[in-house]
Amino acid sequence: MIMLKKLVVAVMILAGIVVGVGLSPFITSGSQTTEIGFENIGELATQSAYCTELNVTDKSRDLFGVTIPFTQSVYMYSYDIIIKAGYDFEDIKWDENENRIEVTLPKAKILSNEIDLDSFKIYHEKESIFTKISMAENNEAIQKLKQKAEKDAIENGLLENARNNVETILTGFFGNVYDLKKYEIIFKD
Repeated sequence: MIMLKKLVVAVMILAGIVVGVGLSPFITSGSQTTEIGFENIGELATQSAYCTELNVTDKSRDLFGVTIPFTQSVYMYSYDIIIKAGYDFEDIKWDENENRIEVTLPKAKILSNEIDLDSFKIYHEKESIFTKISMAENNEAIQKLKQKAEKDAIENGLLENARNNVETILTGFFGNVYDLKKYEIIFKD
């Protein structure tokens, strides 16, 4: 009888451990490359902008324009975004005429717009069980964050700075081949 009681207690303890482990949060993640491709690029990045963008994603349920209590989900976070501007090499044309080098430049353009994932900071996080923010909604918010950073960078002179820097960089390139005391470099749009 004592042995049966010990066995019952052991089974109950084991059952408690199994239920406890089963109810604990379990998160798994996996990834797999489904497609990969390579292509040659000939880009000359001449200016970069570093923007820290703050986003607030707020979702709640409304009834006749009034927010229903306990249905609000809010995320407030920031990311650093690096935007690079410059030129495609194949679009830069140049001709040597006597003692002049004429360089025709296209308009500077955005070459990349990347989020620094390590810069992620969350300031406020509250999720309602009645209103979930989906992955698609979160992805849309991040896309808008990148667009806002790009717009801010352009408005603050990113493309103009890229244009100024390309002249300096190309002058250095030509200086390695030509004697710049004898040649005049003219940049045209």
